[in-house]
Amino acid sequence: MAYSQQALKEQVAKAAVEYILPLLSPTAVVGVGTGSTADLFIDELAKHKQQFKAAVASSERSAKRLADHGILVLDLNEVESMPVYVDGADEINAQLQMIKGGGGALTREKMVASVAERFVCIVDESKLVERLGAFKLPIEVLPMAINSVSRQIEKLGGVARQRVGFITDNGNPIIDVEGFSVEDARELESTINQIPGVVCCGFFALSPATIMIIGTQEGVKQLSHQPLSLQYL
Repeated sequence: MAYSQQALKEQVAKAAVEYILPLLSPTAVVGVGTGSTADLFIDELAKHKQQFKAAVASSERSAKRLADHGILVLDLNEVESMPVYVDGADEINAQLQMIKGGGGALTREKMVASVAERFVCIVDESKLVERLGAFKLPIEVLPMAINSVSRQIEKLGGVARQRVGFITDNGNPIIDVEGFSVEDARELESTINQIPGVVCCGFFALSPATIMIIGTQEGVKQLSHQPLSLQYL
């Protein structure tokens, strides 16, 4: 029987909760990402809300979902460290580098992830790629820099278009970039980060995931370090 993408997301959300439970304590704060898979993770996490103190959300959307489950949501400024941050990805490669930001929360996602001891990326198998870039790269920019950043991106080989009718939780627009295709995005991420007016780049390569939990037709697997090997949980 073939599993639907939704079923794979549900499986991986449950597996992620099982993975992080040993990391939690009554004083622990859990970092939570944004997106459809993160929503399912939140629903599963809520079943164990007595086992940790609170959560930090990477978006208003996730904060509301957590609060609706009765989970205390803290501001990132109130938190010095977290054992784990759990989030999805729009693309992820075997080096656990990602493209994120399809939902527009990339800046807050990167900030919350930076405070966590480990980043657990949860995806279905459609998100695993050899080269990053088939999914448009989101870049959050300051409003006055839309055109200037877009011109710099074009010099790097990308085609940038403003995301119409969208403003981030930070009050900024996003440009989505086509034309990149990279096996290792670290250098390109660093270059884009240095363009004046860029708030955040959707490459998560300089600080990749610690571990990926992936839902496949053959079961839930995990991928951590090279040499690369997918292992059943």
